Amino acid sequence: MATELMGFEIGTLSAWLVWILPFAAAMIIPGIGKLSKHATGFVAVGFALMSALSAASMIPVALEAHELHHQIMWIESIGLKGGVLADPLSIIMANVVGWISFLIMIYSTGYMKGDKDIPRFWFWMMFFIGSMQLIVLSDNLLQVFFGWEGVGLASYALISFWYRDKKKDHVGVEGRTVLGMLDYYSPTHAGMKAFIMTKVGDVMMIAGMLLIFLFAGTFGFKELMGDTDWATAMAAQGLLVPAFVLLFGGAVGKSAQFPLNEWLLEAMTGPTAVSALIHAATMVKAGVFLVARIGPLVFALGAAGIMADQFFEIVAWVGAITALLLATQGMVNPEIKKVLAYSTGSQIGYMMMALGVAGLSHQYVDGYTAGFFHLISHAMFKASLFMAAGSLLHIVGSRFMTDMGGLKKQMKKTYAFMWAAGLGLMGAPFITTGFWSKDAIFAAVYESGNEWALPLYIIAVLTAVITAFYTTRMIGMVFFGKKSKHIEKMEEEGHHIHEASLSMWIPYGILAVLTIGVGLIGLSAEEGLHHLFTDYLEHSFGIHTEHAATVEASILPEFLQGLNPVALGSSLAAFSIGIGLGYIFYIGRWVDPVKFVNSNIFFYSIHKLFLNRWYLNAIIYWCFVAAPLWLARGIFRYFEKTAIDYGMNAGVQKAVGWSAKVIQGTQTGVSQSYLFVFGAGLLFVVLILLM
Repeated sequence: MATELMGFEIGTLSAWLVWILPFAAAMIIPGIGKLSKHATGFVAVGFALMSALSAASMIPVALEAHELHHQIMWIESIGLKGGVLADPLSIIMANVVGWISFLIMIYSTGYMKGDKDIPRFWFWMMFFIGSMQLIVLSDNLLQVFFGWEGVGLASYALISFWYRDKKKDHVGVEGRTVLGMLDYYSPTHAGMKAFIMTKVGDVMMIAGMLLIFLFAGTFGFKELMGDTDWATAMAAQGLLVPAFVLLFGGAVGKSAQFPLNEWLLEAMTGPTAVSALIHAATMVKAGVFLVARIGPLVFALGAAGIMADQFFEIVAWVGAITALLLATQGMVNPEIKKVLAYSTGSQIGYMMMALGVAGLSHQYVDGYTAGFFHLISHAMFKASLFMAAGSLLHIVGSRFMTDMGGLKKQMKKTYAFMWAAGLGLMGAPFITTGFWSKDAIFAAVYESGNEWALPLYIIAVLTAVITAFYTTRMIGMVFFGKKSKHIEKMEEEGHHIHEASLSMWIPYGILAVLTIGVGLIGLSAEEGLHHLFTDYLEHSFGIHTEHAATVEASILPEFLQGLNPVALGSSLAAFSIGIGLGYIFYIGRWVDPVKFVNSNIFFYSIHKLFLNRWYLNAIIYWCFVAAPLWLARGIFRYFEKTAIDYGMNAGVQKAVGWSAKVIQGTQTGVSQSYLFVFGAGLLFVVLILLM
């Protein structure tokens, strides 16, 4: 049974230190940077390690299905408390964030070596880690929101890190336009775009928080579950689902889900270490974590008769649309970091789909476990892929995969690790974490039994095929075939293509090995997580799990007992088709993809649609940038210049001048005239009063 420990014990202290230590590092790094820029890296790595160790010290609490909950008075005038809630969900997430952050900080010591603004980099990275861990371990929505804004601020600062906007730091193809809008972005533009688009979601989130607070009188997660009268009152007024959907709006913005997904692609202007940490492994998972935090509450309310199915339908469909939408764009983009960014948004869509489907089925724990298991596995292999991509950019000096090619002999370690992590992304059968977590999502969707199960399942499988294809395409373009002209020119100029430094390849090598290592015991890992979350959901939310029938699974070999045969078959087929097509075009080079695309109008049109981002980005710019600017300029030209400048300045000026002349004409300078006018006026007033 879950145990709530209110005293300030050793375990509770660890929960506070997990997020306080990174903030402490951020505060001292600027001062240390004045003495030694080099030393700031040691401080960042050291504090990141201590934070990760603090998170690891709480693992026994999670494994025993206990929780640590400690509060302090925050705003005494309104009785508002702040605190930490370390339960199985937050402890697992804190360890994912903590240990991946630590590895990325080590990687950054090599990747950012020699950068003159390195203290600023370390400050924002540590500030980010602290803010992210604050989101994870907070026991109330208001405190979560402080961390939420913190990660948003750090994201903006790090996307715009190279604010001098040199061409090499842009993303997109210079001069390229879509529907008349430039598809080429500088770091400062990209940072502002991310800041504004995520703020749309943040405004929705705070509106949902305040709406709930208005009825519940609390932001606390434990308090909201302890007394649900507030939910009954909100449901009676039709406000319960809108409030939770508004909260989900914050998750849509932060996790780059449709329709607020377009900022993530431009976020690749930041250093690759930033992309790995913030825009692959942690911050973009904040939205998934938020849904995982509030989802059981919504489902428990449904079990109590307060229906909120619409919330889960919205979550599932937003995830499904995003998964397919971004996967298709990853098929055709020439920039390696953008391909991985598209992939990240797409895979987060999978997680959202699973969490949404969980609420639409009787077995809530199945979809819940699948979504969170995929979060964990994706954090490992995607952080590894991003760091490996950073090594390629670091060595080759170009973000375009067309400037690479034939690198497998000169960068053998990176080649091997990208294959390992890439197989995880593709869901290579039985040996990768990605296979087990994706198969679990397929099974959860297929077995959910709701009216949307079939279309959602088709989208999930189709997305898996595309994922395997674009991952194979990426590896094929980078490591196979002939060397590009860019590389040949580099070698002619005396540049030697070599493996990345030790501090760079070891971190992504560890994560790549874990992708395979954990994958080999993936079924046991998934079952362990399922059991852990079953206890957590039952004891914390009263969500009971039914014992599912296993008759259908009996046709499988003994070591696969418990898997859904349809889901398993779909996983195998999706992987085989995707990697097979990728091999034909980009590894075996049996078919030229350029000639294939140009072979008929259908393939050409589809390719153009995907390359132009389904025109969604351009439409957003037209509707929310170009149109408002056109309107503002029209107002300036036709209202301010005509009505204000001419009407007010010229018209009023003439009227005042004419009035002045009239009044001037009445000024005779004769005292008797003034007395006569005064007397007449006085008489007029008296007559008015007598009437």
